[in-house]
Amino acid sequence: MNTMHLRWPLLLALVAMMAVVATSTSLLAQEEPPAEEAAAVVEETAEVAAGEEDAAAEPTMGLNTDMASLSVALDTIWVMVAGFLVMFMQAGFALVEAGLTRAKNAVNICMKNLLDFSYGSIAFWAIGFGLMFSGGSPYFGTSGFFLEEKTIEVPGDEDGTTSEVSNFDSLSWTSVPLEAKFFFQLVFAATAATIVSGAMAERTKFASYMVYSLFITALIYPISGHWIWGGGWLASMGFWDFAGSTVVHSVGGWLALIGSFVLGARAGKYDSSGRAKAIPGHNIVLVTLGVLILWLGWFGFNPGSTMSADAGAIAHITCTTNLAAAAGALASVFVSRAMFGKWEATMALNGALAGLVSITAPCAWVSLPSALIIGAIGGALVVFSVVFIDRTLKIDDPVGAISVHGVCGAWGTLAVGLFAMENLDADAGPTTGLLLGGDASQFINQAIGVGAVFLWCMVTGAVCFYGIKAIMGLRVTPEEEQQGLDFGEHGNEAYHGFQFTS
Repeated sequence: MNTMHLRWPLLLALVAMMAVVATSTSLLAQEEPPAEEAAAVVEETAEVAAGEEDAAAEPTMGLNTDMASLSVALDTIWVMVAGFLVMFMQAGFALVEAGLTRAKNAVNICMKNLLDFSYGSIAFWAIGFGLMFSGGSPYFGTSGFFLEEKTIEVPGDEDGTTSEVSNFDSLSWTSVPLEAKFFFQLVFAATAATIVSGAMAERTKFASYMVYSLFITALIYPISGHWIWGGGWLASMGFWDFAGSTVVHSVGGWLALIGSFVLGARAGKYDSSGRAKAIPGHNIVLVTLGVLILWLGWFGFNPGSTMSADAGAIAHITCTTNLAAAAGALASVFVSRAMFGKWEATMALNGALAGLVSITAPCAWVSLPSALIIGAIGGALVVFSVVFIDRTLKIDDPVGAISVHGVCGAWGTLAVGLFAMENLDADAGPTTGLLLGGDASQFINQAIGVGAVFLWCMVTGAVCFYGIKAIMGLRVTPEEEQQGLDFGEHGNEAYHGFQFTS
């Protein structure tokens, strides 16, 4: 047994020694290769060295190409993620509007927010994007429908030469692909339409709503947007709106104003003497959640409007946006406490939105302290505006959309001309505001733009809403309004099994 145990280790050691000898012999045989092989090796080495020398002489072409592609990729990823955040704001609007209205109309609110984005996606693709961003006129685009990109000739210097540019040249300042540009602008268009739905809630025919939603995203919003973001006459004059206080929010707010006026107040909103009566919303928890979703979505709305992965600009705009929202909420809650003797929740929530809307136009061009002031003024302004519209103008706006988006959108646009800072020059925008030593020209330009968009929305909105009212009717029957639009228009209930009598 002992001999057998020793035999196997000795045998394995012998095999290992033979393997080492064989390997060494093979290596020694290769130490002196034939002359032909040696020459080939020398020639190959020389070619490699020459290639490395050429690469060293011209190292930048491939690197620059790769860096340019990486830059475009990063810009595109940022723009798309920002667009996703703005699209998610539709959920925030749905919760705010549903919570501030009565439970018997919650399904109707949700359906309208769903259809806003659905109609907007198709109408803006087919017509709106071309009207807004293609060239052809200072007042509206004339090509690019169905997202068709083509080259057009534009006059050159005085020698009569021409050059070829894209028909979407107004968006050439951003490097992202055309479809990324389209999607990011689409979610803005859908936002403008959604603003209107809240102000006209609880008494509008659903079929009529679908018509005006289509009309807004296809025509009204894109044409005024062309004036400002599409290289139109307001842009040429020197009007600036970085992320849409006027382009998006005031358009939605002013259309909400004329729509609510044409539609009339909800049954029971005003007594026989014309005195306003409160019609409380059914769920402030939903409103709070909706406002927080919108606050988050605004970090796509404002910083995303850089449409490039510009780290410094994104960081600054994020901070101005956040400070304005916080200041708006605080200003509203303290003003409402002074006016009503209560820390009024709905005013505080709308105050945060008011601060966000107010900072949307100037967010890239103002300092952080200025953002705080702009948001606080917006938050205070929204309280006074809601009371004025409700009690003096006697226009029934269940969610305060006119005040939040129309009035505070106008304020934020004017704030560009007051607070713009010279050392914050995103996209070569305004340099110095009136309150900081600049001249009055920028403020005047901003005021002209606010007035022009207001008139445009009043006229086109009146044509739209009065036309619908005459042709198909704008308002549901009194019986359906009393019962609730959820059952009458949709055959559903948001809270099945509960009975609501108000």
